[in-house]
Amino acid sequence: MLNATAIIDPSLQPTVCQQPVPVAMLAAVCATPMFVSRVAAGFPSPATDYMEEGLDLNEFLVQHKAASFLFEVKGDSMRNAGIMDGDKVVVDRSIEPRHNKIVIAVVDGEFTIKRLYRRAGRIELRPENPAHATIIITPDTQLEIWGVVVGSVRRYIN
Repeated sequence: MLNATAIIDPSLQPTVCQQPVPVAMLAAVCATPMFVSRVAAGFPSPATDYMEEGLDLNEFLVQHKAASFLFEVKGDSMRNAGIMDGDKVVVDRSIEPRHNKIVIAVVDGEFTIKRLYRRAGRIELRPENPAHATIIITPDTQLEIWGVVVGSVRRYIN
């Protein structure tokens, strides 16, 4: 744990749920069949009549099951990184947090999701939305980089 002080707007709310869910405790996700062809995001392309091996979300997103957790995102501070309110993010605690990685951090007892800036002795937690302030870490802040975000999942229809 780093000892530092954060300059934080006290009206800000936590940006992830405060109760991570261990991936090891979740039931296995069944493999979903996956088409071989890619989906055009511009002009439509003809459908392919065959499928390849299925996509298992556990295999795709979880490399270290015992060290992986799910968090639900609250708010829009990471929207420009493609992480939206209500998304589930997969966090791996065994991966070393490096400069420019998206991390889950605990700042003065509250979980948050931000991009880690660590250069020339300076540590910041930067949002990916200009409407939110950067958290500048100072020597009085209680900071723990809890884990590195490896992916996210979003539902479009409830």
